[in-house]
Amino acid sequence: MTLPRIVSRDEWRAAREALLVKEEVVTRARDALGAERRELPMVEVDAEYVFEGGDGKATLRDLFEGRRRLLVHHFMFAPESTEGCPGCSEFLDNVGHLAHLWARDASFAVVSRAPYTRILPFKARMGWTVPWYSSYGNDFDHDFPVTPDSAGETVERSGVSCFLRDRDQVFHTYSAYGRGLDGLGSATSFLDLMPPGAPLATPLGGEGVRHHDAYEY
Repeated sequence: MTLPRIVSRDEWRAAREALLVKEEVVTRARDALGAERRELPMVEVDAEYVFEGGDGKATLRDLFEGRRRLLVHHFMFAPESTEGCPGCSEFLDNVGHLAHLWARDASFAVVSRAPYTRILPFKARMGWTVPWYSSYGNDFDHDFPVTPDSAGETVERSGVSCFLRDRDQVFHTYSAYGRGLDGLGSATSFLDLMPPGAPLATPLGGEGVRHHDAYEY
C-alpha cells in the first residue's frame, strides 16, 4: 500500500482548497445531469406482472403501496439458488431507512427471480425488513431488462428501475445497471433518480428533514 506524502498543515490546506474547486465543478455537473435524467420521457407499463410477496400475490401497482413513486432494486437471485448475490447483498445492506422515501411519496421494493419460498429464509438470515417480491414465472426481469438473452443464454445483472404512478397508470421513467448503481443507497440518491426529485434538503411541509420516526405520512 502506497501512502500519501506527509506535508505541513498549511500545505495540506492549500492542496485541499485546490481539490475543492474541482469537486465543486463535479457537483454542479452531477446536479445538471440529475435534472436531465429526471426530464427523460417515460413509457407506460401495460403488462400485468404478478409477483409474490409477504402478503401473497401483488401487481406492479401494489408495489407502490399507495404512493406515487417507486424504485425497484433488481436483486440477482436465480430460481435455483439458495442465497442471493453477494454484491446485491452489499448494496441492500447500505440502503437507508425507508421512512425518508415514504415521506416524499416514494416506495422501495426488491424484486428477484427466485421463488418467494427461497427468498424468505435468506431475507430472514440477512435481517432485512424491506419489501421483497418474487418475479418467478413472469417477464418482469426480461422486460427491463436484468436477464437479457444473449446468444441463447440468460445473463443476469443487478440494477434499479424507477416508476411513476398516475391513478391506475404506471410509467417507467429510468433504469440503471452495473456501475450505474455506484453511489446509490441513500434516500437522497434514490430521490435524485425519480421525477420530480425533491432531495432531502427540500423542506417538507415547511419543516424539512426529520428523524425517521417523526414523519407523518
